[in-house]
Amino acid sequence: MTGKAVAAVLTLLLISAAGTKGKALPRSAIELRCQCVDTYSKFIHPKFIQNVNLIPSGPHCKNVEVIATLTDGREVCLEPTAPWVKLIIKAILDK
Repeated sequence: MTGKAVAAVLTLLLISAAGTKGKALPRSAIELRCQCVDTYSKFIHPKFIQNVNLIPSGPHCKNVEVIATLTDGREVCLEPTAPWVKLIIKAILDK
């Protein structure tokens, strides 16, 4: 690869990484790493949450991850230590 090609590839990687804040990684990238790059802690009204996925810590990621699918189709990583998220986790585990 030439120097220009390497620079172009690195630039594309940096641009794609900049747009991932607060979002879950695509399903194809979950094998051995955390899905949540950043978390969202502000309250989201339950009427806007379609589904919640709780992923316990394990060899793939040291963090407990809570991924909410919103009614508009977006996936948002929630902060597991936020009080309102703890209530959601408790409700899921009690089922």
